[in-house]
Amino acid sequence: MNAITPEEWRQRGPAPFPPRWASAWGDDRFGLWADLAVADVVQRLRWIEAGRFLMGDERQPDRQIETRIAAGFWLADTACTQALWQAVTGSNPSQFSASNTTHPGSPQHPVEQVSWNDITAPGSGFLARLQSFSQGVPPELPSEAEWEYACRASSRTAYSFGDEITLAQVNFRSGSDPAAPVAVKSLPANAWGLYEMHGNVWEWCADGFDEQESLRIGAADPSATLRAQRGGSWGSNARDVRAADRLVVAPGGANQFTGFRFLMRS
Repeated sequence: MNAITPEEWRQRGPAPFPPRWASAWGDDRFGLWADLAVADVVQRLRWIEAGRFLMGDERQPDRQIETRIAAGFWLADTACTQALWQAVTGSNPSQFSASNTTHPGSPQHPVEQVSWNDITAPGSGFLARLQSFSQGVPPELPSEAEWEYACRASSRTAYSFGDEITLAQVNFRSGSDPAAPVAVKSLPANAWGLYEMHGNVWEWCADGFDEQESLRIGAADPSATLRAQRGGSWGSNARDVRAADRLVVAPGGANQFTGFRFLMRS
């Protein structure tokens, strides 16, 4: 049974609720959630309220930028799993899969070895195919600002957990190196109910950059030669899994360190 009714939501917030793509919805200690079902695979999304935050490296406060998130959005509470990618596309490109005896994984591990192009290609990419299961609402990659805002979850520290992390909180490279990604929801969620925003797999964002990495250009601009990744991975050191850290990578690049999560707008 759903824990909150549409009428109760209308009395509480500005966004249409439940979203028309939701197979179930409710309210818990993290806030509002809604489930998107694809066959027998369910992806939970969390409502991220609009707001403002300081974007950028907290170690250099004079270079942080006050950033406004003008509208709330629904963000997947985990990186896209192999199960969801398989249900949508009929394939699984991951190195760490159930069929790989050398690098074993599971359907609940994040999909990896997916490029920005694999995810966003018009008509044939994952997001375009997923739209047929979302009542026509187009899924998107988050912008860098949306990603960092959700990752920080109102914190102002290097990580949503504070200025230090442990392997009990984040899957990253340390003195006892992890050998692989972990299944989603293996580690604690942040204050907004989002899992593994730090470490495990780098996550593609929508933002594009020019070839010199010096100029951010529109997410939809096909001339972008580089795209942003956030969050770090199981192969990153602690510095590279900070909320403010980023990579810029060619959109055709794909490796065992990289996955993504998607959002839905109201």
